[in-house]
Amino acid sequence: MFDRIKERFQSMGTIKALCEQAEQHARQDQQKEPGAEHFLLAALDLPDGTARRAFEAIGADPDAFRPAIARQYADALKMLGLPAGLAAGLTESEPAPAQHAVFDAAPSGKAVMQRLAEGRGSHNPLLGAHVVAIVAAMPHGVAARALRAMDIDAKALQAAADRILGSQ
Repeated sequence: MFDRIKERFQSMGTIKALCEQAEQHARQDQQKEPGAEHFLLAALDLPDGTARRAFEAIGADPDAFRPAIARQYADALKMLGLPAGLAAGLTESEPAPAQHAVFDAAPSGKAVMQRLAEGRGSHNPLLGAHVVAIVAAMPHGVAARALRAMDIDAKALQAAADRILGSQ
């Protein structure tokens, strides 16, 4: 029983860290609310290392994910007829100001948190690989496009995360 309580507290700490880090990554990208891509970046920052190991298990560099996100923002601006350099200027400028309201996320970020909550009974303890598996299963959005830009097979990444979780 004590182990179960300890795991719940650990998972609550992980959720707090994920939300805070995702919000920080979003602010660095001049976004008010974190999306799935920011939660994946936050998972890569977690000290458990399982998110990074999932990327490495399929031969992908986890540190290449942030630049892949930046490319997605630049490509979106190009499609709107705006200079791609505008995206670089946004990411190199001061981060967006912190929100002093209740935590909120973009729709894709809410979907990540909802999936984490739905699987709550089986996430003991909650690890970065859980976030990787959820985001890799998302077929659309910035995170999905960034993974494709890195030539990552999302199903292979999801399977690698699942294998890591199964070995825990």
